[in-house]
Amino acid sequence: MTTQDTRARVEARINEGLRNQWYPVAKSVEIRSDRPYGAVALGTRMVLWRDAAGEIRCIEDFCPHRGAPLSYGEVHGGHIGCRYHGVIVDGTGTVQQVPAMPDCPMEGRKALRAFRVQEVSDAVFVFMSENEEDTPHKLPLPVELSDPAWTGFLCTAIWDVNYRYALDNLADPMHGCYLHAESFTLAFGSKQDLLELDDRDDGFRVSRVGQVGENFDWVDFALEDGGMFCHLDIPYPPAAGPGGHMRILGYVTPMGPQRCKVFFWRMRKVEGFDRESWRFLYRATLEERHWNVLEQDRVMLEAMPDDARTREMLYQHDIGVAHLRRALTRAAKAQIAAEDAAALAAE
Repeated sequence: MTTQDTRARVEARINEGLRNQWYPVAKSVEIRSDRPYGAVALGTRMVLWRDAAGEIRCIEDFCPHRGAPLSYGEVHGGHIGCRYHGVIVDGTGTVQQVPAMPDCPMEGRKALRAFRVQEVSDAVFVFMSENEEDTPHKLPLPVELSDPAWTGFLCTAIWDVNYRYALDNLADPMHGCYLHAESFTLAFGSKQDLLELDDRDDGFRVSRVGQVGENFDWVDFALEDGGMFCHLDIPYPPAAGPGGHMRILGYVTPMGPQRCKVFFWRMRKVEGFDRESWRFLYRATLEERHWNVLEQDRVMLEAMPDDARTREMLYQHDIGVAHLRRALTRAAKAQIAAEDAAALAAE
């Protein structure tokens, strides 16, 4: 295989999304026992629902009979039923019943792949691996999602842009004082600065050198075997209520070549009466303003051409973007090398 072929495979893997990682695909409240939910991650269509015990099931969104989407169907006794011809499949991907033809040879056959699922902090994560039998890594989670001193809200949105653009946007603190200059929380601070990078084994932090606590001035990425997330702080003026800065916890799930789903937890460390006051203030006043900021990001990223990185001219402020891209490249190369080694051993 030529060097050019290898580079093409690495680029394709990064563009699709790294495998053997956990990705959020939905809010917990969206997965119900009375109707299925369709999701997409790394180009794979899947259907999720809750069985009779309330456990989340996740399999390929594909009826083994004719390929109709099971997410258009119904939940029957904890199983999923296809609306096209009524074929019923369980949470392991095994056909349980073909109502139109009793004793059909399809019954009892495992026809679809099942995916491992974890439900944490109002979100549903799916482990996207090459094979169903692959042992999942530990789901990497920020401490804020397990520390009861923190409270917040999960918001999600689908952006019609490759997920790499969303990650680049998060790794770029300098865009805050320009793109979001008229927002309630990001309208302050200097528009000139330098950035510095603090590299670690499990991730990195990129931050402004001359300014802290005025704008979106730093971001910390966790890069672990089981997945990737980032967190950052949004400085809050006194008018935004108690609790100090708002912390954003971010995950990005690749869906397709030009589509991704972003998951942002908006968190504050507040307790007692202050906690309830902030939650009320957020719902009543702040939430709309925060959605406006996200919309500014979405509109800008979706307007960029898909091949922008082939023509861009980076400078010092882009050290976080460049470092993140190198990390994705290393991970993609390692995955492909491991897959090639496994295939060779199997031969």
